[in-house]
Amino acid sequence: MPFKDDETTVEPEIVDRFDGGFGWFAHPGETMQRASHAIDFGDGVWIVDPVDAPGIDAEIEALGEVKGVAVLLDRHERDAAAFARRFDVPLSHPPYVDREFDAPTEMLGATLPGEDVEVIRTLSWPGWSEAALYDGQTLLTADVLGNASYFTVGPERIGVHPMVRLSPPQNLRRVNPDRILVGHGPGIDEHATRALDRALNGARRRLPQAWVAGLKSLF
Repeated sequence: MPFKDDETTVEPEIVDRFDGGFGWFAHPGETMQRASHAIDFGDGVWIVDPVDAPGIDAEIEALGEVKGVAVLLDRHERDAAAFARRFDVPLSHPPYVDREFDAPTEMLGATLPGEDVEVIRTLSWPGWSEAALYDGQTLLTADVLGNASYFTVGPERIGVHPMVRLSPPQNLRRVNPDRILVGHGPGIDEHATRALDRALNGARRRLPQAWVAGLKSLF
């Protein structure tokens, strides 16, 4: 299967469905397993780091009225601008996610507008800044955590990105989620805090295994 597939047009695979939200793989056959999410945090639906797919708008509209589109990572915007234009809502991003977007934008502060959802800065590197969303139950990350094949090794159910394992995101040690959603791979909704602790605590120790797994995923 291809590592990344932007050419094949297929029906999306719905993943991470729960009361108030769901995720989808726009290209289910790719190794990257890019996951997009739509979540109603209580005052409307937020679409987060989305990749476009046939028929996905109807799935999102069934969840509720769209309030905004959020981009949590500065390295890519996926198809966020297209979603913002189609739903006629702002594209919101933290100030450190500094890039040009082809859609009206709003800057995120410490929380999502009108929501009890914290915006947590998880990574601050030159050329790579990133945030996560946390409402006390659901933790939604972009690239620092994942569950695609090249993220997890050994006993891990969620893993730290192979390039971040030397310096795992310390800001996530203070959260206790019931559910973790990630930008690559399916999320988890059982013993999520335990899985997060295991991922962070073992990130450096299991780094060689993770790099080998990452290399294998390219072939």
